[in-house]
Amino acid sequence: MKPRVHLPGSTIGVMGGGQLGRMFAIAARRMGYRIHTFAPDEDTPAGQLADREIHADYDDEVAVRKFAKGVDVLTFEFENIPIQTIRWAAEHCEVRPGGDVLHISQHRLREKEFLSAAGFPLPAYCPVANIRELEAGVAKTGLPCVLKTASFGYDGKGQRKIVAREEVRGLELGGEAFVLEAFVNFSKEISVVVARGAGGQTEVFPVCENIHRDHILDLTVTPARIDSLAARAAQDLARGIAEEIGLVGVLAVEMFLMPDGAILVNELAPRPHNSGHFSFDACLTSQFEQQLRAVCGLPLGSPALLRPCAMANLLGDLWSHGEPDWLAASAFQDVKIHIYGKAEPKPKRKMGHLLAFAADAGSAASLAGAARQALTASIFDGGNRGEAGR
Repeated sequence: MKPRVHLPGSTIGVMGGGQLGRMFAIAARRMGYRIHTFAPDEDTPAGQLADREIHADYDDEVAVRKFAKGVDVLTFEFENIPIQTIRWAAEHCEVRPGGDVLHISQHRLREKEFLSAAGFPLPAYCPVANIRELEAGVAKTGLPCVLKTASFGYDGKGQRKIVAREEVRGLELGGEAFVLEAFVNFSKEISVVVARGAGGQTEVFPVCENIHRDHILDLTVTPARIDSLAARAAQDLARGIAEEIGLVGVLAVEMFLMPDGAILVNELAPRPHNSGHFSFDACLTSQFEQQLRAVCGLPLGSPALLRPCAMANLLGDLWSHGEPDWLAASAFQDVKIHIYGKAEPKPKRKMGHLLAFAADAGSAASLAGAARQALTASIFDGGNRGEAGR
């Protein structure tokens, strides 16, 4: 059956109200679509740009069904939506990506079992439900290793590194499901965003090089500073996973590049990804427009990179001594500022990002760091600002 196409003027529903939904809404509005958002909170970053913002819990069946009846197609800005919620919505509108895709990716063990069964390369892992299984798992994976909750883990939450057997004895697992993974001595963390349309067309974005601080993405450099063979292998992996999982939408694949050139898959995210924010300004078609095109049944656009760039996340910590110096940051002519519209800055909370352009990826990374530093420099130098520019 030929996939249904939703042309400009159609109404797209978005489950979730964060910054990913916000940037998706910007892309959708630019192409003439209407946006309805559904989230438990009010005045969300995505809801601020929506035609309608619905404030209700994801387990509110009446609200979910009413929302789904009012849209032509439903998509997501984060994957941890209850599977029952997705099933309710699917009775009234198209849901892209499908509930099966979200069901796999919202649980680390299901995700790893899916990837392993399909033959994709992973770090050694084993399921853990109690201390006995944890002890056996440590013997299997070796030390050090990483214990992760199977559900609701992101930005380092729900993770614990184990470096000695003695640490296992004092742990309380509390009946949750966990995944134990071998600790990987990678050379770089990389990611690839891939888009796949309803008819099977795929487009793969340039490989990103990701640098984390305290388990939170700090800086993304694009293109990744890796050789062309590794870049092609990473893109092929992402494309293969998108096809295997039956994606309609966009998928971010986080990976480890090993010292010997091998690539291991870390995690999947079946929606736009923090490491793909560069594409909003730096690609012919952003990850958000690709998601829009895919879920609406339109042909995908070109993800070609226009210039080397680097994205620096802005966390709530930057506000700890007052409002950041936006005037100083805006003096950097090759840097763009994105603020997400969140009401309250909190430590470790993603409040926005900077995107710097340069002749090469390394120079872009340096420029992004300098622009971010300028946001707080005047607080500590008595208000004296240095010159900023290209």
